[in-house]
Amino acid sequence: MKSLERLVLAYLKDITRPLLDPLQFAYRANRSVDDAVNMGLHYILQHLDRPGNYARILFVDFSSAFNTIMPDLLSDKLTQLSVPTSICQWITSFLTDRQQLVRLGKLTSRTITISTGAPQGCVLSPLLFSLYTNDCTSKDPSVKLLKFADDTTVIGLIKDGDESAYRQEVKELAVWCSLNNLELNTLKTVEMIVDFRRKPPALPPLTIMDSTVTAVESFRFLGTTISQDLKWDTHIDSIAKKAQQRLYFLRQLRKFNLPQELLKQFYSAIIESVLCSSITVWFGSATKSDIKRLQRTVRTAERIIGVPLPSLQDLYISRVRKRAKKITLDPSHPAHSLFELLPSGRRYRALTTRTVRHKNSFFPQAIFSLNN
Repeated sequence: MKSLERLVLAYLKDITRPLLDPLQFAYRANRSVDDAVNMGLHYILQHLDRPGNYARILFVDFSSAFNTIMPDLLSDKLTQLSVPTSICQWITSFLTDRQQLVRLGKLTSRTITISTGAPQGCVLSPLLFSLYTNDCTSKDPSVKLLKFADDTTVIGLIKDGDESAYRQEVKELAVWCSLNNLELNTLKTVEMIVDFRRKPPALPPLTIMDSTVTAVESFRFLGTTISQDLKWDTHIDSIAKKAQQRLYFLRQLRKFNLPQELLKQFYSAIIESVLCSSITVWFGSATKSDIKRLQRTVRTAERIIGVPLPSLQDLYISRVRKRAKKITLDPSHPAHSLFELLPSGRRYRALTTRTVRHKNSFFPQAIFSLNN
């Protein structure tokens, strides 16, 4: 069955690729978690370059999102995406009248028939959910709606204190969810306000379906902890602690006289992968003391293994350049337009930045790395 699903998956991707929401980053070629975070931060930092502006960020949580897909609604959406009727009918049949039971030890529940949701563990399920939510977009240019599967983030770029567009888009999102059988979990949905004005006034809370949204100072967004001051201390603390804990296993392997090459492979897979987690997002804006703290972990690993290891600075530069090159080759990427060649055709036009935090973020640094 999964072999057949893979054939249908490839076919669906070819048909729907040009019509997909560019701000849906999940299950797509040349899109990653880092792309989603960097794109969101770019919108915020670019907006905050102008004095008097601030941003409200809503991190939306759905209740059992994949289990709420309605096959009939999905079929209508697929038809609008130019998917042939025969494929729509096959997918509807695939999702309806599924038998399910629960087995616990020697006990087995009665069998029930399910005709909603996408089966977990299936090849098609992630893409079907992305297509199901493809028409969930923002109509106002001052509000960005980023999606990574069921992780949805609404970014309101507030100017002159006018939040009407942002609040309207949040209201429309709630309406869209009710019409599409998706349940907003208002208890886990939170909001973070990024405001660098000198004397910011108290802002009115956001409400969704008569529930006041909890305001937070930081949030773990797609694996990266973002704070409302847009500093990375909390995220780097977490990385440093995890990497230090894993050095213990490297020491143990050294005691057992594991060859240097295998120790190096272990370091790359288990420790370096932690140190470089979303490195293109936070490294450029990290403080010197935080970078030194992380680099000490690398030097400790070097002493244990007995061979030189790449520095975090080198890894950051190589990954930024590699990511930037892939974006420049992909016209469908939402950040592709940021990489504009100068008339000479040899260098890219630098982004206009007015603050250090914007200048040190991914896209200005990516353009700088390509030009040097």
